[in-house]
Amino acid sequence: MSEQAAQAIIGNEQAEVSKEVVSSPTRKPAGARAVPKWEADARDRVRAAIRRYSKPLTDLIARDANEGDTRLLITDFLCAGLGYDKYDDLTTEYQVKGEFADYGIRIDKQLIAFIEVKRCSQKLNVKHLRQVQMYAVNEGVEWMVLSNGQVWQAYHMTAGLPVVIDLALEVDLLSDAGLSVKTDALFYLTKEAFKRRLIDDLWRARAATSPKSLAQVLLSDVVTDAVRKELRRQTNHNADVGEIHRILRSEVLRPETLL
Repeated sequence: MSEQAAQAIIGNEQAEVSKEVVSSPTRKPAGARAVPKWEADARDRVRAAIRRYSKPLTDLIARDANEGDTRLLITDFLCAGLGYDKYDDLTTEYQVKGEFADYGIRIDKQLIAFIEVKRCSQKLNVKHLRQVQMYAVNEGVEWMVLSNGQVWQAYHMTAGLPVVIDLALEVDLLSDAGLSVKTDALFYLTKEAFKRRLIDDLWRARAATSPKSLAQVLLSDVVTDAVRKELRRQTNHNADVGEIHRILRSEVLRPETLL
């Protein structure tokens, strides 16, 4: 074979390889999740609403607006930002055994959450949570939302004696946190996310790694025995498991995690 012919063959092979490389589709990183259109649209809507209502919210706080005016802004945000229909999905002054919740949220005609609103200048507290908790207990509703327009908190209630209340998310619309952080949190309160029970997954993840859950793990027999063995390895002291357990409870773990 002549040298020119050999070079021609090599050139053709390189051209074929180049074509394969160019035509080969770009592969997504392993584990990357394709965001469905409904979710992308919901996130865009939340992001736009945060931008749109930050100025009116700031103005309400500056003039110490009353609860009624705060509720007007929250209604707009629920509809324009979180995707609820004012007439089909929201019931204001929802009556619960002679009391009235500020909002009841329905999806597909099923009551899924109560919202309790406080004036924009009022800090949300345990008293407000107890108020909306009473509505939830009486109606058998799992989700409760507190808001003063600026701060939004979502709580999950697990029925029982006593009931268990877990904070699933909290977001401050006027905080220094980035817009994406606020959007990610409020996305779970959208109609689309609630309908797909995505907030349930968020709650389970938060509950699994809550201070109380971690405290229970640290006080388990398996962990305290592992601590005893590691202490013996490091110090040559064979500590008593009961003493390790006592020290963890009284000196290491915060008291509120042991309730």
